[in-house]
Amino acid sequence: MNVIGFDQPLYILSFDGRGSFQRNLFGWHGTLTRLQAAKIGEAKRVIYDAFRKAIRTGVPEDNAGILVDEQFGAAILRDAAAQGYCTACPAEKSGQDEFDFAYGRFDRHIKALDATFCKVLVRYNPEGDRELNRRQAARLRDLSDYLHTGRYRSLLMFELLVPAEKEQLERFHGDPKAYDSTLRPRLMVEAIEALQDAGIEPDVWSIEGLDRREDCEKVVAAARRQGRYRVGCIILGRGEDDARAREWISIAAAVSGFIGFAVGRTSFWDQLVNWRAKKIKRDQAVDQISARYRDFVTIFETHQQAVTA
Repeated sequence: MNVIGFDQPLYILSFDGRGSFQRNLFGWHGTLTRLQAAKIGEAKRVIYDAFRKAIRTGVPEDNAGILVDEQFGAAILRDAAAQGYCTACPAEKSGQDEFDFAYGRFDRHIKALDATFCKVLVRYNPEGDRELNRRQAARLRDLSDYLHTGRYRSLLMFELLVPAEKEQLERFHGDPKAYDSTLRPRLMVEAIEALQDAGIEPDVWSIEGLDRREDCEKVVAAARRQGRYRVGCIILGRGEDDARAREWISIAAAVSGFIGFAVGRTSFWDQLVNWRAKKIKRDQAVDQISARYRDFVTIFETHQQAVTA
């Protein structure tokens, strides 16, 4: 088995949404026509062009990466790999509460795409449904074992979401923000440890935004416990507004073990909506998305350097 972990700086521009692009950006439901699928792919190409422009204008190429899906972004993944960029591709079915594979034979897709990271998005509450957690862990262990046999170079990127159970939310009188700041950090640590104990070994943990440095430190300690010293953590934007994403990136950057971020809709959604509505031109959308992504990189590096200086 290979050494677990990835500890180099990693700045991910995430645009792997499938249902959100289809329903929310284009307003389409049901089975897509070939033309509709191509239009979604075209929107994702705008984001990819913005990513490439960000590299040309200062984002360090060795640390930059994209997360995009196979369904609408296979050509982007192939082009990015040919250019030597870091790539990540999701393995999960889109829009499901329970993790399952988008394709029954995940090994063939991993081999064909040869992405740097195989990414999974998992909703796992350690105080939630035990049988649900067991089923998810069994599937994820199979993937983890497969990726770490050394046959393929893809690493495991684990996007951990810990949604509140009804009873948990009731403790805070239905206030999700109170749950997020008070209970979720502890549950995230417990979830990481439970998943590790179940035999799942991510190289990178993608972590929902945290409001306190001490919570970031506890997450890193869990991710790196028992000799997992190379495992990295990246902070998620969660689709929040620009100010919130900047705050979370700043907090995480100050903690050793957080190596970067994965930000998606916050970087591009408004720009794509305006481009679709013909309020801005394509090159304007590219420029604006590129500048937003570049800003997030600057924020992370500035706060990280302030700590190490």
